[in-house]
Amino acid sequence: MTEPNKLPGFLHALVTFGAIVVVIGYGLFVLEASLHSLMLICLLIAGISAWMLERGGFEPIRDAMNAGISRAFGAIYIFILIGVLIAALIQAGSVSALISYGLQVISPAVFLPAGLILCSVMSIATGTSWGTVGTAGVVLIGIGGAMEIPLPLVAGMIVSGACFGDKMSPVSDTTNLAAMSSGTNLYAHIRSMTYTTGPTYLIVLAIFTVLGQGYAANPMPAERLLELTTALNDAYVINLLCLLPFVVMIGLSLARVAAEPAMMAAALVAVVLAVLMQGADFTAVLNALYGGGKGATGVEALDSLLSRGGIASMMWTLSLALMALALGGILHGFGFLRVLITTVLRRVRSTVGLVATTIVSCLVGNMTMGEAYMTIILGGQLFGDAYDAQDIDRTVLSRSLEEGATLTTTLIPWTTGGAFFASTLGVSVIDYAPWALLNWMNPLLSILFAAFGIAIFRRKPGAALA
Repeated sequence: MTEPNKLPGFLHALVTFGAIVVVIGYGLFVLEASLHSLMLICLLIAGISAWMLERGGFEPIRDAMNAGISRAFGAIYIFILIGVLIAALIQAGSVSALISYGLQVISPAVFLPAGLILCSVMSIATGTSWGTVGTAGVVLIGIGGAMEIPLPLVAGMIVSGACFGDKMSPVSDTTNLAAMSSGTNLYAHIRSMTYTTGPTYLIVLAIFTVLGQGYAANPMPAERLLELTTALNDAYVINLLCLLPFVVMIGLSLARVAAEPAMMAAALVAVVLAVLMQGADFTAVLNALYGGGKGATGVEALDSLLSRGGIASMMWTLSLALMALALGGILHGFGFLRVLITTVLRRVRSTVGLVATTIVSCLVGNMTMGEAYMTIILGGQLFGDAYDAQDIDRTVLSRSLEEGATLTTTLIPWTTGGAFFASTLGVSVIDYAPWALLNWMNPLLSILFAAFGIAIFRRKPGAALA
């Protein structure tokens, strides 16, 4: 899309954004209306506002919407592939095997901290929080539910671990994008993040450890454990071979194979296992890849978990994401968000004000554009000179972009991340957000550190970050 003939005024941009926030907030929390319908109304508001600015017909607006969607095609492919992968893993007995082994090995007292570490390690290794949630997350939700640990708490733990790994992994797309957009070295960017994310992670790990102790006095009854494991073993052939798809996916990810072919390879291995080892009908397996499978263990809790996945299950999430991305395309393409940020930025004088403005602007960017990628790119463009003017190293900027964009996108129901996590885990964003401790504590700690001048690195030409 070409640049608009003129940028909106601050009041025009503020009213447009305010109207969108009111529609979503009132519709979601008061009317309890469908997010899709609310997003459609927001698209109408943004479209009319853009038309008032351009008055050049609908074509520029359509171009902006198309540009917003096209920037996230990679995420759209991942949506579909994870639906396929989850269905294939269930058909192969891989999910059932991990649940069975997990129930026998992990006690409720250590489940939360152990799950946090597992998701963190897997996400660091693969570089994708989505892949972690779609595999380990699904399994942990099943184990946590069987242990009668509240699912919002379990989901929050999963999201915290997955996003920590995604944020800190050198093979993560957002990690590389934040470093590139800020004009800094990748590993200097990661080192900078350890100063704020490291302490936050230790605090979160301690909190989940303490919370887990609350379930130590209520171990799973032996009868319940026997019922669940027997039901799984009766419905599936369970052995270590069931874990092969996970090994394939993690191995390919460690070999720096892109997420899409790694997921596809794991799904193909799972399909082969489903047919040859589980004895499933090939046609039924193929149908499950689209429509999802149906659990048949005879235990309602297990059947609910094992009746998910498939391309069709991603359509609610995908359709919402497409509308949110189209909305973001209009707000970005016509300069609404740029005007708001630059106007506020002109009034920022202190270091803590700059860091806080960066993080809050990224949160607002996620809310309006529906995904973190464009938020990070735009933030790097808008804030770079301000950090240079205060003689602050660009690694502080790249760190703030990640903490404001990468971590908060999963706390917003209509973003690609929020919609995907909620759909995959079966827990709404509103329910799990309070327990996604790392995602909201890390940005707050970063602002607090800035207020006290902690980990605010100054530019030293020719010197690397210590």
